[in-house]
Amino acid sequence: MSSTKSAAAERFEQAAIALGLNLDIKRFPEGTRTAADAAAAVGCELGQIVKSLVFESDGKPVLALTSGSKRVDTAALSRLTGGSVKQASADAVKAATGYAIGGTPPFGHSKPLPTFVDASLLSYSTVWAAAGTAELVFELSSGDLVRITGGTVADFAT
Repeated sequence: MSSTKSAAAERFEQAAIALGLNLDIKRFPEGTRTAADAAAAVGCELGQIVKSLVFESDGKPVLALTSGSKRVDTAALSRLTGGSVKQASADAVKAATGYAIGGTPPFGHSKPLPTFVDASLLSYSTVWAAAGTAELVFELSSGDLVRITGGTVADFAT
């Protein structure tokens, strides 16, 4: 591993390779921690940013991949998961995914998570997501996002 590449970035890159992906990971030293920061950095619409948000449904982690222009409707997500949903703490996110908030990618986590994909992401041909740290992002097709994550496409964001 390169001395300039973080362990999180290396883990993500290895996960992508294991899935047969050859991603062009872009680095933005000013950071892409928020969806607005990421959209400004890459020059895309806010809606094209994938927010990888971890929630707990009856105490079990679930991943909600949401458009940067939307907010998760926890009541709708609760209906999808069949449990009571609340946003996970930073520690719970790290434990469930292996990544910190702001750099959580949509795949390559410590353990498989039930995943839900905001249907509005499919209105874009390509989307951008975090690649393991708050400085790294990558682009992929919205169809590949669904395929790679095995996520359930649903309307759970407003």
